[in-house]
Amino acid sequence: MKEIERIFDFLQYQLDTFPKKDMLSYKENGEWKSHSTEQIKELVDKLSAGLIHLGVKNNNMTPESQDKIGLISRNRPEWIILDLACQQIGALLCPIYPTTHPTELEFIFNDADVKYVFISGADILDKVKSIRDRTPSLLNIYSFDDLPGVDYWKSILALPGDNDFRKMADVKDSVKATDCATIIYTSGTTGTPKGVMLSHQNIVSNVINSKKSFPFEDRTDRKTLSFLPLNHIFERMVTYIYIYSGNSIYYAESIDTIGENIKEVKPNLFCTVPRLLEKVYEK
Repeated sequence: MKEIERIFDFLQYQLDTFPKKDMLSYKENGEWKSHSTEQIKELVDKLSAGLIHLGVKNNNMTPESQDKIGLISRNRPEWIILDLACQQIGALLCPIYPTTHPTELEFIFNDADVKYVFISGADILDKVKSIRDRTPSLLNIYSFDDLPGVDYWKSILALPGDNDFRKMADVKDSVKATDCATIIYTSGTTGTPKGVMLSHQNIVSNVINSKKSFPFEDRTDRKTLSFLPLNHIFERMVTYIYIYSGNSIYYAESIDTIGENIKEVKPNLFCTVPRLLEKVYEK
């Protein structure tokens, strides 16, 4: 396989090198359920082609003209599926914290010209609906949960035809390491949120160098637990390390269930911050 240059190359690397039965796992109705590497690859490709069918474009891969896709959700497999699907077609994912105030949310949508937004939970849906009339660039809202009054994200998977898949393959081949891969909004120290543009090269170089510096072994029997927010580049970058190293990713249900989820999953490793360790220890 050629050298990894784009973030989405990590998924193909896992599929070619050590395809897994439990690449991404989540808990639903009290039971852990898993997606295999092959299933994730299929979902990513279908979503990429579906977004192309909806008219999502990259317009010569300049950050100003690449279409922006908003994402407001807790950690779950669909988060990464959408992330990789956008990357393959040159769209820019703009992840936003679920706790973001509607005023800041409105600013981000308008500043980035967000075209579509993907959400989870009725509370976030209500928040987005409350500002929709003031965000003219927003064409539609899609939900990862099957909620009334909003389109379910899987409806996009049924849209693409053969031509959409051909377009996706052509665009995917054209994406370069130096192209912008995502825009992450941060409040910074003062004023309105600032959009930080990160290229594939920015993130891939971090993944490869981190893998050399820390013991993320290529072990297909290793499990990891993900609970730090994927909206932050740290957990997102670590996720790519896990994919690159063949480590299974299990998503904690919430901050409050981390201790219980650790008992259930028995992860070999996870990334955390001191305060979370204190909370688990106290519990």
